[in-house]
Amino acid sequence: MPRVSETVSETRRSPLHDHHVALGASFAPFGGWEMPVQYSRDGRGGTVAEHTATREAVGLFDVSHLGKVRVHGPGAAAFVDRCLTNSLERIVPGKAQYTLCCAEDGGVVDDLILYLVGPDEVFAVPNAANSAGVGRRLAEVAPDGIAVDDEHDAHVVLAVQGPASPAVLAEVGLLAEDAELDYMAFVDAEWQGGFVRVCRTGYTGERGYELIAPVAGAGELWDALAAVVTERGGLPAGLGARDTLRTEAGLPLHGQDLGPDITPLQARCGFAVGWKKPEFWGREALLAEREAGPRRRSWGLRATGRGVPRGHMTVRRGDDTVGETTSGTFSPTLKTGIALALLDTAAGLDEGDTVAVDVRGRTLECEVVSPPFVPSHVR
Repeated sequence: MPRVSETVSETRRSPLHDHHVALGASFAPFGGWEMPVQYSRDGRGGTVAEHTATREAVGLFDVSHLGKVRVHGPGAAAFVDRCLTNSLERIVPGKAQYTLCCAEDGGVVDDLILYLVGPDEVFAVPNAANSAGVGRRLAEVAPDGIAVDDEHDAHVVLAVQGPASPAVLAEVGLLAEDAELDYMAFVDAEWQGGFVRVCRTGYTGERGYELIAPVAGAGELWDALAAVVTERGGLPAGLGARDTLRTEAGLPLHGQDLGPDITPLQARCGFAVGWKKPEFWGREALLAEREAGPRRRSWGLRATGRGVPRGHMTVRRGDDTVGETTSGTFSPTLKTGIALALLDTAAGLDEGDTVAVDVRGRTLECEVVSPPFVPSHVR
């Protein structure tokens, strides 16, 4: 399982924990939460099966460990825009945006999704281990009249990912059959007397949706989705498949590929920085790094020999150490080992070059590639 960026002393459980137990889930701690890693029931399930089902049909994920922070009050959107890296002026209400919370030295405190409800309300979804920290940073500098509310326990977050995901949402009544949400757009859909926020986002590289729903009624929503997902040839999927899917898609995980010592430019996340904005946390440090050029940059590594790279393995070119892996796994789609790695820009490496990863004392040759490792279908 992937590492997390902070240690959380109290282990929490999803409101859907009993549903996962009933489906034969195995669990592991992640971000202070005990979350399903994979399922096994009636001979189906397991990380590779769940990964493949998501790529070919549809997968259903419980990601309720993700944070939920509501920032509201007069000028809330403009306030958030002065703190986080991306420019909310690029989007309109009803759209979501990937952004970063940076420290003054340019390191990444967290990456998160913002839902722009309107000029006076933004809903933020940080990572589990960092949710309280992001909320605290915002609250410490919020002007009078703007509230920063931790709503972590009020909602679940479910992800429906894969080519059959639009049909699944239509069948349970969350979207009309002919509805077409643009990428990163969201709507509040009525469901069983309440509302579920439905957004065209995800973390798998596949077309999909993330749902933010009230805890009350979350079990019924999970059961309804799981039934249709299974009918469509899909599977409930755990964090094991979520990790292999996101690595194939070249998507960074905070605490591994992003972190306090890894800047947006190093992690290929410069697209999430509003460079022309006059103000955001870490602006001066990031502008200086952009001017000088980052000393290292994230690349993909695809194994050409037998072996699976993992995080924190040394990367060499000849006798020279040129970097370190940040994430690594076996790719069920490509049937080979893959990794994300920070490589020194001074080494002059480019796509197609060959490097060697030290896998517990054994040399694994890899080709340098530009992520993603598999084609993206998110749009």
